[in-house]
Amino acid sequence: MIKLTILGSCSGTEPMPGRHHEAVTFEINGKVYWFDAGENCSHMACSMGIDISKIRAIFLSHMHIDHIGGLANLIFTIHKINMMHKIPHINDSYDIYVPDPAKFEHIKALSPTHRVKGVEMIEHEVRDGVVFEDEDVRITALHNTHLKETGERGWHSYSYLIEAEGKRIVYSGDVGVPHELDELVRDGCDLLIHETGHHPVSVVCAYAKSRNVKRLLFNHHGREILRSVEDAEKIIAEKQVNAKICNDGDVELI
Repeated sequence: MIKLTILGSCSGTEPMPGRHHEAVTFEINGKVYWFDAGENCSHMACSMGIDISKIRAIFLSHMHIDHIGGLANLIFTIHKINMMHKIPHINDSYDIYVPDPAKFEHIKALSPTHRVKGVEMIEHEVRDGVVFEDEDVRITALHNTHLKETGERGWHSYSYLIEAEGKRIVYSGDVGVPHELDELVRDGCDLLIHETGHHPVSVVCAYAKSRNVKRLLFNHHGREILRSVEDAEKIIAEKQVNAKICNDGDVELI
């Protein structure tokens, strides 16, 4: 079984009561796979009982502050917990997948992991295709146009497909248009976690129906949902989609 936890459900707004910026974890066979790292994500995870020493890999969709604002603290917390509590880590290292290595250098400067003893962090630059695979999960990246790029200088914003336990889960990150996910969703997926920071609820619902998505989770909320969750839920009901508007702290078993 896959345990999905929403650590942050908000897009890059000013502070919103009860919501932090984007961060999601998947717990699979005793390992934690972490996607994006908005503000307060490590504190939220520890408060909810997620064992940070079990992190196997971290995947970033892009380097906007609402997706990496808590990253320096997360890296520091991994090493600090390892040093202070002497908890055996799931591995001697963890992988971190970065769409823009040059910007990641600034994050590392804020998280002086060389000052504490801990496991090794291995950096990887994200590119299209399978980026990670172990005995429990395979993760595929696909670029998108959220950053208005043409690809001439590479791509620096990505969506991900998580395949585990016989399930196919798509994590959108931020996308230019939903159809940029077609290659990951294909003829359907078990779960689509889609941002609503840049796309109307009705558009995402229509996309999910057109691609045979079994379950849809709305996350990374923009003004439409933040203004009125009730109105958004009415749209979901009208579109007859199996969907949920996520809140910080939500847990799904897949």
